Amino acid sequence: MTVVQDSLAIPAAGVVLAADVVVPESAHGAVLFAHGSGSGRHSPRNRFVAGELQRAGLATVLADLLTPEEEQRDAATGALRFDIGLLATRVIALTDWATGYEPTTRLAVGLFGASTGAAAALVAAAERPQTVAAVVSRGGRPDLAGQHLLSVHQPTLLIVGGRDEGVIELNRQAMEHLAGHSLLVIVPRATHLFEEPGALEQVADLARGWFLHHLPPPSAEEL
Repeated sequence: MTVVQDSLAIPAAGVVLAADVVVPESAHGAVLFAHGSGSGRHSPRNRFVAGELQRAGLATVLADLLTPEEEQRDAATGALRFDIGLLATRVIALTDWATGYEPTTRLAVGLFGASTGAAAALVAAAERPQTVAAVVSRGGRPDLAGQHLLSVHQPTLLIVGGRDEGVIELNRQAMEHLAGHSLLVIVPRATHLFEEPGALEQVADLARGWFLHHLPPPSAEEL
């Protein structure tokens, strides 16, 4: 049973971001999605993964990291989708918001980043070590997090398609710099967007297992 399902306008680092929030009854934890490369909260891939997480008892926050005006500018130039500093600032602000939002305030937070959003998620994890408990990257560019990787102590799962050769190597290199436990999983025959039959289902299954294992449930006193 869903106790919260809402579309919200969230103040974040000087702007207001649109977000869709779902909190199942007796939620185990909360997962914030960090989109990248011109995507937003309506991404069918991330919405599919979010639905699987919700069915597993995890709350989800799908927020646009860019305002409508910024999305128009990015569609024309492609510049903002690679502005990791900007995206990370927004993810950090949304993470802080989740800790103060009554339905999720007692829940451990996980970050699910896709493409350049994965780098933003890792920067946020480095900046919020007491808040972020785990990270999952789907077809991500963790290398773009730079020196922040050295400060990411949270368990991090890197998921890459088997046919996404260049990104596989970038993930392997980034993995060497992550300070905490990390795991690279390559989905056979999948390309960058995991559009092949069954590929996205594997991503959702991997992410669900990672978050259920690494997000500590709220204690009885917090319920």
